[in-house]
Order: sequence, then structure tokens, then C-alpha cells
Amino acid sequence: MTFFKSNFLKIFLLLTVCFSYSQNSKQQELERKRQEYLRQIKKIETLLFQGNKEKTSVVSLVENLSFKVTVRKNLIAITNQQANLLTREINNNQKTITKLRDRLTILKEEYASMIVKSYKSKSEQSKVMFLLSSSNFQQAYRRLEYIKQYALYQKKQGEQIKSKTIELQALNQNLLYQKKDKEALIKENKLEKNRLEIEIEEQEALVSSIKNDLRKYTSQIKLKQQEISKIDRQIAKIIRDAMAASNVKAGKSKGSKTFVLTPEDKQLAASFTANKGKLPWPVRYGLVKVRYGIQKSPIDRTVPIKSNGVRIITNQGEKVRAVFDGVIHSIFIPKNGNNAILIQHGNYFTVYKNLSKIQVQKGQKVTTKQVIGEVLTSKATGEAMLQFSIFKNGDTQNPAHWINQM
Repeated sequence: MTFFKSNFLKIFLLLTVCFSYSQNSKQQELERKRQEYLRQIKKIETLLFQGNKEKTSVVSLVENLSFKVTVRKNLIAITNQQANLLTREINNNQKTITKLRDRLTILKEEYASMIVKSYKSKSEQSKVMFLLSSSNFQQAYRRLEYIKQYALYQKKQGEQIKSKTIELQALNQNLLYQKKDKEALIKENKLEKNRLEIEIEEQEALVSSIKNDLRKYTSQIKLKQQEISKIDRQIAKIIRDAMAASNVKAGKSKGSKTFVLTPEDKQLAASFTANKGKLPWPVRYGLVKVRYGIQKSPIDRTVPIKSNGVRIITNQGEKVRAVFDGVIHSIFIPKNGNNAILIQHGNYFTVYKNLSKIQVQKGQKVTTKQVIGEVLTSKATGEAMLQFSIFKNGDTQNPAHWINQM
């Protein structure tokens, strides 16, 4: 029975260790996300709310505040998950501690019983008599082995008690740390919820202040979206024309949906593909304000905002960098001054829009992280925003899948 209990406890502890490892891995991942949201909020404060609010348009203020509220909600949700996970870990640890205490009690009782028995027959004379009273040599040998094994068992029991005691102390200490971590998370979440309430009130007040002129602001948003879409179509045409030209040069149909690449270009494209998820950011410091795809406008939820790339808020005068080796295919300068650079990487293109300065020339080879220009700062909003896109054979790609930790 003792053997069964001992093995059952070992299996229980092994399962507990495996479960704890899984929980710790999840806790580490949640903590990584929480820290990322904290960094995002810090960047939002730095890049969007430290300037002169009087110069910022109401539309931009609502968009910025909405963005901040969303990130704050994500932070609170992650912190809640961490607290809940810690609660489960604490409960599991308490169960393990109870099991260990019970086992330790049994071990101590067994050890005490052995000591008493050993004391009653501890004299060397008793042991000698026990051996001498053997009827033959084989029995004497078996009795000698029994005495040795009994002494070894006593030693092992003592060592096991010591080991379980240390294990119990470590679990108790870990439990104390977990409880402190949980208290800190709950306290932090309370502060974040208070901040969120203030921001939501401010957001609602701003939205309420523009209700009477909602049609006007909606028109402004639509006009801005139309301008962006027009530039996107022009850039897409440049890439399609480049693709057609590569096919004509190779004696193929210009209607092909893929590039015809030289061996050198194929190698470059393969290298670009191999670095998916590891490419550096196109700016040293920034925050993605608008992600890839279709989103609803925070001003008018019926108005869709289409983004064929990402829009990154950064510092005024921030340098723009190539995300990978390539060749400057085109420098696009529209009438509104929203300059763009197209870098070709085999059958891939990276596009950098909304530049004030351009520091490269068409046909020039560039390397990863090489400065190619400078982000334009809007006179109307005071925001410095880079629009960044990735294309493969003329089709847009989600930059978050390509850029490291975007």
C-alpha cells in the first residue's frame, strides 16, 4: 500500500510539473503581450498626444483617442488573462502542497516507527545474536543482507523526508510570489480601468461635439480615402507595368500575372521570402496606427477605411529605411507631394509613401536598413506618418506577416 501511495504521488507531482511548465510558458507569452501593449501606449502618448492639441483636427483627435482606447482595452484583457491564469496556478500549487504535506506526515510517521524498532534492537549484541542464531550459513547470509537493506531503507527514508521538506518549502515560497504577482496585476488593472473610463468619457465628448457636423467630417474622411486609393492605384499600375515589361523582354505574354526573373533576381526573391517575419521596421521608432485590410472609421462606423499596407506613426523628421536589399525601381512624386519610393526585390516590391525627402535615385542598389528618405510631417495634424506596403507579383501582402514584431 505504501509503495502504491508513493508511486501515485510521484505520478501526481510529475503531472503537476508538466502542467506548471505549460502554465509558465503561457504566462510568459501573456507577459510579453502585456509589455508590448504598455510600449504601444507609451508610444501613443509620445507620438500622438504630446504635441499642440489646438493644431490637431477634431477628426485626428477622435481617431487618436479611439486608437488609444482600443490598445488600453487590449492591455486590460491581457492583464485579466494573466490574473486568471495565476489564480489557476495558485490553486494547483495549493493542491500540490496539500499532497506533499500528507506524504511528508506519512513519511515522518514511518520513519519514527523505524527509529523506535531500531532503538529496541539497536545493540550490536542483538544483531550478532540474530546472526548467530541462524540454523545454517545461507540463513545467516540472508539475515545479514536484511540488516544491510533495513539500514539502507532507513537512510533513504531520512533523505526522502529531507527532499520533500525542501520541495514543500520551495512550493510555499513560489506560492507567496504568485500571490504577490496577482495582487500587483489586480492593482495595475484597476488603474488601467480608471484611465480607460476617463479616455472613453473624453472620446464620447469629442464624438458628441461633432455630431451636428458629422456629414462634413465624414466627407473629409471619404475625400482623404479617395486620395489614398488614387495613389495606391497608380503605384499598383507601376508594378503591373514592370511585370508586363519583364515578360515582354523574355518573349512572353505581357498579360502574365508573374514576373520573369533573372537568376540574380530569383536568388534575391528567395532570400526575401526566407526572411518572412524577420524583416526590420522601415523606421527605427514607430507605431502601427492603421493595419492592413478594411477597418471602420471611428468617426462614422459606416465608412470603411481600406489600407493595402500599414500606416506607421513616427517622430517628426524620422529617417525611412529599406527593409531588405533591392533596387530602386521607381520614385513616385504625385501633385500633392505625397512622395513614394518603390524598391524591387525580385518579384517582390516594398513601397514607402508619404516622404518629404528622398535620398536615393532610380536604379540604385540599396541594402537592408539603408536610409532612403525622410517621413513627411502633416501641417494640418502635426503627425509624421509613413505608409508602407509589400507586393508580390502585383498582389498586396500583409506587412505584419513580414516585419518582425509588427
